[in-house]
Amino acid sequence: MHRALTIFIALIWFVNGFICKILNLVPRHEEIVARILGGDHARILTIGIGVAEVCMAFWVLSGKWRRTCALLQIFTVASMNILEFILVPDLLLWGRFNILFAFLFIVVVYYHAFGQQWKTPKTQSV
Repeated sequence: MHRALTIFIALIWFVNGFICKILNLVPRHEEIVARILGGDHARILTIGIGVAEVCMAFWVLSGKWRRTCALLQIFTVASMNILEFILVPDLLLWGRFNILFAFLFIVVVYYHAFGQQWKTPKTQSV
């Protein structure tokens, strides 16, 4: 289960970064960047965001500093989605409902990094 979640989370970051932003196969992402950060450098900023997301995918796959990685993911997803919810809801795939999917992704990321704490330890038989 842990490995499947690792791959799932990494794929989300990779697809959004490489396919949607770097390759620009989903131009809506660049439109969002243009509207929030300005249109003059929207393409290069979108590529930069995409590169950062691809790096996040590799970090997730590496398993290094898993909890730090999760906290950065949670902060990034929450802040991006709150900004988009307020500033550009018309450009989001599901409009303001995008925040619900962002929240669900945050829950998955949190469980992946911190969920082992929720398991009760096995009792030893005497």
